[in-house]
Amino acid sequence: MLLAIDCGNTNTVFSIWDGETFLCTLRTSTHHARTADAYFTWYSTLVAHYGIKAQITDVVISSTVPRVVWNLRVFADRFFNCRPLVVGKPECALPVPPRVDAGTAIGPDRLANVAGAFDRHGGDAVVVDFGTATNFDVVAEDGAYVGGVIAPGVNLSLEALHQGAAALPHVDITQPDKVIGTNTVGCIQSGVFWGYVGLIRGIIGQIKAEYGRPMKVIGTGGLAPLFASGEMLFDTIEDDLTMHGLTVIYDYNKDKA
Repeated sequence: MLLAIDCGNTNTVFSIWDGETFLCTLRTSTHHARTADAYFTWYSTLVAHYGIKAQITDVVISSTVPRVVWNLRVFADRFFNCRPLVVGKPECALPVPPRVDAGTAIGPDRLANVAGAFDRHGGDAVVVDFGTATNFDVVAEDGAYVGGVIAPGVNLSLEALHQGAAALPHVDITQPDKVIGTNTVGCIQSGVFWGYVGLIRGIIGQIKAEYGRPMKVIGTGGLAPLFASGEMLFDTIEDDLTMHGLTVIYDYNKDKA
């Protein structure tokens, strides 16, 4: 079985893929000092708790935090006796090479999103991924990543607002009942929620206008369902798009071996 690992700036996700479905998905906070042994203790405890009997034979990794990759490599080698495939490294081939400015470093999570989106929905698409940053990834007709947009993430913006304005509390993001807030929390929630609805709609509109042909819009990431509610921002929501993309990239490299 395949263990797919997506390490972001905030959280790291482990998913076990049996070739047809994800048996389970586990999530932990990202911490560069976490050792291979610590990963395995956490992982094995949860797998046993869920009653998953999985013999891992292969590991694929996407990480936007370079310092974490070494311990994940040791984790795969020590406990599963395999050399992991790391997206973004020269030895990891992509189904379709990206077409961007020479020397541009592309986040491996964005490459996985593009691979997953093309496999499920075809090309001429834009993926909106709600993470620490809010990424917009453009998928060309042939499945190539051809660029995108990076905006501050929702929670990052909330944290910055809380830290930069001493009198403002930290609030949870939710869709408020009305736009005009009648208390401080309501005002902040309205500003963040409707501000991001406008940001998403505006950026997608500009991408479509520049791209010049119809595009599917795919939402992913933890907050995608919140911003999809009643706003018709996305054609579809894919909660496992990045992990699915990792399996697509893994299969492509396995077939080439």
